[in-house]
Amino acid sequence: MRTILLWMARNPWLRQRVPRLAFARRAVRRFMPGEDVADALAAADRLMAAGQGILFTRLGENLTAIAEADAVAAHYHDVLEASRARPRPIEVSVKPTQLGLDIDAEATFAHCDALATHAAAVGSWLWLDMEGSPYVEPTLVLYERLAAAHGNVGICLQAYLRRTPVDLRRILPLRPAIRLVKGAYDEPASIAYRRKADVDAAYQTTAVAIAEAARDGNARCALGTHDVDLVRRIATFAEAAGVPRDRLEVHMLYGIRAGEMRRLQAEGFPAFTLVAYGDFWYPWYMRRLAERPANVLFALRQILP
Repeated sequence: MRTILLWMARNPWLRQRVPRLAFARRAVRRFMPGEDVADALAAADRLMAAGQGILFTRLGENLTAIAEADAVAAHYHDVLEASRARPRPIEVSVKPTQLGLDIDAEATFAHCDALATHAAAVGSWLWLDMEGSPYVEPTLVLYERLAAAHGNVGICLQAYLRRTPVDLRRILPLRPAIRLVKGAYDEPASIAYRRKADVDAAYQTTAVAIAEAARDGNARCALGTHDVDLVRRIATFAEAAGVPRDRLEVHMLYGIRAGEMRRLQAEGFPAFTLVAYGDFWYPWYMRRLAERPANVLFALRQILP
C-alpha cells in the first residue's frame, strides 16, 4: 500500500485530477486547517493558547520559475511579520525547491539568508525541510552556508536514509537544530531502510545522539514523529544519559494524534505543531497517507456517506 500511495503522489495525471474531488478535499482537512494563510493563522492562535509552539509550511515544491520562488519568499516574510502580534513567534519551514533550488542555488541561498535574518529579528527560526534523496547533498550545503551566518536555522534529517549518521556527524560541529523524521519518499533499499523495524532502530539511535548534543547545549533536538511509543523509548535512553526532558521537542503535524501531543506536553516535552496549508497539497497528502495505515482508514471513511 505504501508503494502504491507514493506512486500516486508522483503521478501527474492524478495530481491534476484528485484535488478536484469533493471527498479528497474533505479528507485533507484532517491534516491542514485550510488552503489560506488566514486559516493557518487561526489554527495557530488556538494552539498557541494551549501553550504549543507553531511551525508554518506553505505546500509546494519543485518550482520552475524564479519569479514563483520570489513570491514564496515574500509570503514567508509576511508570515514572520504576522508573528510579531502573537504571544510567541511562528517558525517557518521551507522546502529548498520551493525557493528555487532546481533553478538557481544562489538565489535560493539569498532568499533563505534574508528569511533567517527576518526570523531572527522577530525571535523566530527558519527550518529547511529535506526532500527526496537527490536533494540531500544540496540541502546540506545550503544549511552549512546558512548556519555559518545565522544561529536560528534548522534542518530536517531523515532516519531511513543510510547516509544520515554520516550527515549528522558532519553538521554536529555547527551546533545544529535538527528535526528528525523517519522519511516519506519512495527510496530504493540501496540507500534507505525499508522495514519499519530497521527505520525505527535508525531513528532511535540518531535521536539519542542528537539529544546528547542537546544536553550540552550543542544542538536543538526536535523529534518529528507521531510514533509516541518511539518518543517514549528515546526519552528513556536520553534521560539515562542525563538529557532533561525539556531538551526533547516533539513536532507533530496539525490534526494527527493531537490528544497524544497534549499528553506529551503535560509530561514536560516542548510541543510544536507543524501547520501546513496551500493549494498544492496533493503530493504532500499522499505521502502522509503512506506513513501510517490509520491515515488511510481515515481517508477511506471520507468516501462513505
